[in-house]
Amino acid sequence: MSDDAADALAVDEFVEYCRTQAGLLSGHVETMGEEADELLDEIDREMAEIRSRLEALPDEVEGTESPSTTDVPDANEVDVAAIEELQAELEEKQLLVEAKQARMQAFQDLAAGYTDLADELAAEADDGQDALTRVVEFEADADAPAYFDERQTMVEAAAASRDAEGE
Repeated sequence: MSDDAADALAVDEFVEYCRTQAGLLSGHVETMGEEADELLDEIDREMAEIRSRLEALPDEVEGTESPSTTDVPDANEVDVAAIEELQAELEEKQLLVEAKQARMQAFQDLAAGYTDLADELAAEADDGQDALTRVVEFEADADAPAYFDERQTMVEAAAASRDAEGE
């Protein structure tokens, strides 16, 4: 972006940009939270299923000889492989929840960074050029483009402008 274009922009526009970015990130966090809650519900259901199957297993405690009954399943009949498969799926979903929670934290941290930057710009930025520089540096340091799939960040716009001027 040229100096003339940056000067034409007011600090307030960069403050609003930062607040918008923070709001978008917070929206992503909310969506990821709902997805994590759904996974946790699935985990709870699978845990209940595993407990149910384990409770159906006969006690393996040696006791006095008693006649076998037809209502107690033989341990060989219990599908241990199915229980192990459920456990593996459960562990995989737990890892997904942990990854989602880590991603949510990263999004929250970036949203907080944008909010702090908006406050700093409102209080301290000298002009549009100063605000632009600070936003671009912040986004470069925070790798902000990785968080916005469908939206161009200021650092991406600055890089594209720089590339266009270099041609």
